[in-house]
Amino acid sequence: MSAEPDGIEPPHPPSSSRTHLVRRWQAAAAVVVVAAAVTATVLAAGSGGGSPRTDAKATAPADGLRHTAVEVSTGTCGRGWSRPQAGTQVFDLHNTSGTASEVDLTDPRTGRIFGEVEGLAPGTTRPMTVDLGSGSYAFKCLQDDTDAVTGPTVVVAGRQPQGPAAAPVNQHDLIPPTLAYQKWVGQRIGELAAGTGTLKADIDRGDLAAARRDWLPAHLVYERMGAAYDTFGDADAAINGTVARTPGAVDDPDFAGFHRIEYGLWHGESAASLRAPAAALDSAVRTLRDGWSEARMDPAAMGLRAHEIIENAEQFELTARTDYGSGTNLATARANVDGTRAILGQLRSLLVPRDAGLAKLDAALDRTQAALDAQQHGGTWTPVDRLTHAQRQQINADFGDLLEQLAPVAAIFEVRRTA
Repeated sequence: MSAEPDGIEPPHPPSSSRTHLVRRWQAAAAVVVVAAAVTATVLAAGSGGGSPRTDAKATAPADGLRHTAVEVSTGTCGRGWSRPQAGTQVFDLHNTSGTASEVDLTDPRTGRIFGEVEGLAPGTTRPMTVDLGSGSYAFKCLQDDTDAVTGPTVVVAGRQPQGPAAAPVNQHDLIPPTLAYQKWVGQRIGELAAGTGTLKADIDRGDLAAARRDWLPAHLVYERMGAAYDTFGDADAAINGTVARTPGAVDDPDFAGFHRIEYGLWHGESAASLRAPAAALDSAVRTLRDGWSEARMDPAAMGLRAHEIIENAEQFELTARTDYGSGTNLATARANVDGTRAILGQLRSLLVPRDAGLAKLDAALDRTQAALDAQQHGGTWTPVDRLTHAQRQQINADFGDLLEQLAPVAAIFEVRRTA
């Protein structure tokens, strides 16, 4: 494999298909408890078991914050919080029951969530860090195989503004935007079929110059549909599969789709050798198009996909791992930004009242798009390995900031149990 571009440290080896990527954000969400409040850095990191402290000993010299021990069980949910105060503080949640539990700190009137801890094992204690203002609060304990239990309401006096919070999202909330996105994808698959048909026709008549011209527009149509890749199933590998950047890997008979054709077009292969791959690509796209009306996307995954699209672009496009000769990774990354905008557009009505940092997210999208657009010159794109150090650093920084702004979206749209 060639050296990675300056400023990028690849987190994972390449995969044969993006459908099979290790989902770093999804995995992190299982072990790092992310607060529902999207503008706060409210993270509940796991800790070992131990006895909870009493409210009378609510100090923690190590972090300088007020600590309050709170019990978690069906019979004692929220017990221990008897001296409420405003400000940033830590609740040390101790599960006294015999089953694992999720714990939310909520506004009992509106259901808004200020903090969340998932997977609190029996006998263990974990912290929940929150920023509380004046208002009413209650812990909700959601233990496995039992109904949710809401503890006593605690009132924080005064007039201090409440900290970040977000209303939970349920499956029904996500069905309309999911259906709308599926319809949008169906329209794009129609465009994709037209593009692969043109590409096939170019190769069939032996016009490889036209094929090189028409390859990128068709490929970018596919790259804008990133939130649907998992729903595509095996079609993803047939349409956009990759192989390792090692000697002989491109000869793998399973290497198919856009990148297989890209390799041939930019490495001197004959039209005759590319006719079968072009026909297979076009057939896979048309099969996907004809069966799309029967596909069903998972509403619960919608928020996560917005983050994954950009994460994958950072991992695969900014490192040129998926460059098989055309040098168009930055064009692909730009299409991925369009793909993220497409999914966020469908979720926006739910996101606006829940994400106080939405303006920062929009600005991050604009900056990233502008940085990529600056590398397009008269219809051609700067290859990643020809970026200057400053250009690379700027694009890397913009993607890093965008990922940071997108991470809360995944937390907001995690479907939560409320009963």
